[in-house]
Amino acid sequence: MQKVTPLADKLRPDEFKKFFGQEHLLNEGKILDQMIKSQSLSSIIFWGPPGVGKTTLAHVMSQQLKAKFISSSAVLIGVPEIKKIADNARQDANFLKQKTILFLDEIHRFNKAQQDVLLPYVEQGILTLIGATTENPSFSINSALLSRCRVLILNSLEESDLKKILKYALSDKKNGLGNKKLNLNKTAEKLLLSFAEGDARRLLTAIEIASYGKERVTLNEKNIREAIQSSVLYYDKHGEEHYNVISALHKCLRDSDADAALYWLARMLEAGEDPLYVARRLIRFASEDVGMADFRALLITMAAKDTVHFVGMPEAKLALAQAVVYLAQAKKSNKLYTAYSQAAKDAQSTSHLGVPLVLRNAPTKLMKELAYGKGYKYAPNSTEKEISKQQHWPDKMEPKKYYSD
Repeated sequence: MQKVTPLADKLRPDEFKKFFGQEHLLNEGKILDQMIKSQSLSSIIFWGPPGVGKTTLAHVMSQQLKAKFISSSAVLIGVPEIKKIADNARQDANFLKQKTILFLDEIHRFNKAQQDVLLPYVEQGILTLIGATTENPSFSINSALLSRCRVLILNSLEESDLKKILKYALSDKKNGLGNKKLNLNKTAEKLLLSFAEGDARRLLTAIEIASYGKERVTLNEKNIREAIQSSVLYYDKHGEEHYNVISALHKCLRDSDADAALYWLARMLEAGEDPLYVARRLIRFASEDVGMADFRALLITMAAKDTVHFVGMPEAKLALAQAVVYLAQAKKSNKLYTAYSQAAKDAQSTSHLGVPLVLRNAPTKLMKELAYGKGYKYAPNSTEKEISKQQHWPDKMEPKKYYSD
């Protein structure tokens, strides 16, 4: 069976003049331009969202550098393969005076053992590493390896870059769609560029699907919508974007902006975030940022959590939205959070101090003989003055004032 190569792979450029975007790295005098011209590439990690040219850039660079280039994916390579590549690289360096570049796509999937094996080869210069990742390297790559690499950030492609890529795809007759002689009307082009969201691969996949069975026509909005079918929201549930979005929700709640908070809630839920994770964060917010200023906030968020369990998704989205709006509109106070934090700090430094005898329970005869609970005043049967004099703090510890209305 003949292998079908996706349009995005067929159009992968082999020279910089066909590479669009990332001018902050490639323009005259910028970091990659300097590395290529000086032929002195150091180990680097390309970090950026999907479809912005991380893998493509590595391949184009390999054409410009006088070095042996080995490309693999972190999900396909293991420790034995790394050692074999390094052994060959050492021989090439000694006998052929040739450097070896190892490109690892999805390097964030490398476990600690694999990274530890790779480290000495990078440190000694036996291998020059080019890694590509969509996740924050500080979350997934150990500090020792990270300190020996230059992290270069790739940005989402601008609309102008996507237009150039689209034009190239429609005109190139060798690897693109040029032989089909297709055009797009302005509405279709606008929809396609919006769908791509800075991702060239999404753009090319959509236009390739839209072109199936069509020649010498102008593609319209209906053609593009059929190709898109449904937009895949960009939201990494386990990486940095996960923390960025929940942080945005929290800050909008603190600022009492219900509309913005609803937007960030929707960003999470529509992308498939675990609704119970959202509920847990809202419950925490109810105590930490609203606290006793509105005790009902905790009840509302707990009810939202129960709704997720009882009703399930997607119906429970509205219960979470209700909780978000309530939290945004509620009065805010961090007095409870501050009070507990101070109490916790004291608890950690005074945990060696025993509970006062008067507050101890005495379920056995021996405990009673040891004066456990002796002199305790039962509040319902005692006066306010008697209760106020009762010892509530450990011996050798002055009473503290943590919380005030």
